[in-house]
Amino acid sequence: MITLEAFTHEAQALGFETVLVRDWPANEVVAEHSHPFGVHAIVAAGELWLEVDGHTQHLRVGDRFALPANQSHAERYGPQGATYWVGRRG
Repeated sequence: MITLEAFTHEAQALGFETVLVRDWPANEVVAEHSHPFGVHAIVAAGELWLEVDGHTQHLRVGDRFALPANQSHAERYGPQGATYWVGRRG
């Protein structure tokens, strides 16, 4: 598993200016929404299900995901919640 410091350097090298640690509680459900920024992320703890365009991806520790700005998506977090590190661009 990559460290937060290494992920931050990687994200910034790819043009993601801001890197945040996002913690989500157990069984949290986030309805479909979008963001005005693109994201590049890695799951650091727990698990989540990310739904984009009718396709659901089950993400666990070490899995990565990316979304362009304004991409509609929904999120559901596992019984232990989840933490992911996310670089934001835009």
